[in-house]
Amino acid sequence: MQLIDEVHQRIVEAANILREVVHKTPLDKSRTFSSWTGGEVYLKLENLQKTGSFKVRGAYYKITKLISKGRVNKVVAVSAGNHAQGVAWAAARAGIESIIFMPEFAPAAKISATRGYGAKVVLYGKSIEDSYSRAIELASQKDVEFIHPFNDLDVIAGQGTIGIEILQQLPDVDVVVVPIGGGGLISGIAVAMKKQKPSIKVVGVEAEGAASMYKSIERGRIVKIRKTDTIADGIAIKSPGEYTFQLVKNLVDDIVLVNDFEISEAMFKLLERAKVVAEPAGAVAVAALLSGKVDVKGKKVVAVVSGGNVDASLLATILEKSLISEGRIVRIVVELPDKPGTLKKVLGIIAEARANILDVAIDRVSPQIKPGKAMVLITAEVQDPDYIDEVIISLKRLGYTLNIL
Repeated sequence: MQLIDEVHQRIVEAANILREVVHKTPLDKSRTFSSWTGGEVYLKLENLQKTGSFKVRGAYYKITKLISKGRVNKVVAVSAGNHAQGVAWAAARAGIESIIFMPEFAPAAKISATRGYGAKVVLYGKSIEDSYSRAIELASQKDVEFIHPFNDLDVIAGQGTIGIEILQQLPDVDVVVVPIGGGGLISGIAVAMKKQKPSIKVVGVEAEGAASMYKSIERGRIVKIRKTDTIADGIAIKSPGEYTFQLVKNLVDDIVLVNDFEISEAMFKLLERAKVVAEPAGAVAVAALLSGKVDVKGKKVVAVVSGGNVDASLLATILEKSLISEGRIVRIVVELPDKPGTLKKVLGIIAEARANILDVAIDRVSPQIKPGKAMVLITAEVQDPDYIDEVIISLKRLGYTLNIL
C-alpha cells in the first residue's frame, strides 16, 4: 500500500531528526502487571517525554519539514491539552512563533503550561469545533501553517518513532497496545513496527464514551459520533482522520473499548504499583490489559503510556474513589443518641479495629433525623478491609443502626 510506504519513509527520516531533540523514553518491565495478566508486560513511558506526552514528536518533525521547505514563519494549532503543549514546545525549539486556539473552557493549568512553552494562547468559542474554525481562518494567511493533531502524514510519522524505539528496546515483542484518539499515534506505531516485524499484533484502545475509530472500522467508513463522554479527554475525538482511518483499517489487528471505571483503576494501579503518573488517556492501554480485554498470556506485550498531564484534582478524586472501592477507605453512617460520650465510644471501637479516622461529620438538624438523635458520617482508613467487619459487629451489638457507604 503506497500510503504505508510513504509514512514509513517519513518515520525513518523523523527518527534521525528527533534523535537529538526528544527523549528516548524508558521501556519499563512491570512484574506486578505481568503476574496479574499472565504475560510479560512492559510500559513505554511517554508520560516522561518532553511536555509530558508523545505529542512533541509529531509536532517537531512537522515543523522542521515546513521550515526546510521555506514555507512557514508561524504555526497555528487547536487543542485543549497535549497537542497544544507539544506544538508550543516544538515551535519554540525550532525558533518560530506559535498560536494555539483553545476553547474558553480549557483548564487553567493547561493554558498556563502552553504559554509557558512559548505559545500565544487565544481562547475562542465554547467548543473545539469553534476554535478549529477560527484557527483554519488564520492559517489561510501567508506564511502561517496549521498543525493538525493527527490527520497529517508528518505528524503520524513523528509519533511512529515510538515504534522504532520499542523494537530497539524489545526486539522480540509480541503485542503492542496503544491508545486511540484521532489515530495518529497508533497509525505511526503500526507502520513502524509492522514494516520491520509483520508478526507483531497491534491492538488499539478507545474509551467507550469516545469510540469513533471503533465505530468507523465496524461500519467500514469514517463515522462522526454526536458527543463524547469520558474522563479520557485526551482521546475524546468525535471522528478519525482520513489518513488514520485507512492506516488503522489496514494495519491494526483489533480495537477494544474500556470504560471510565477501568481507566480510573488503571491510573490508580499505575501510580501505586508502578510509580507512574498517567493521565486518563495515557492509562487506557493498561486498563485494557488489567480488565482482561486483551489476552496476553505467555506473550511479551508493550502498553504505551502516552501521557501524564493529569489535573491534580481529578487525580485526587480517582485515588480516593479507588481506595474506597478496594475497601481501604470506608465511610460509616451511624445513628447515635445525641448525648455526651456516645461519639467517643463509637470512635474508640473503630480505633480498636486499627482504623485511622480521617473525617467525622455530624448532622443533627436534617428533617429526617429524629429529635434527640444525630447522624454521623465517619470516614476511616483501614489496614485490611476485613477489619471493618469487627466494627460492624461491635456497633450492632450496642444497638446502633449503621450503613457502610
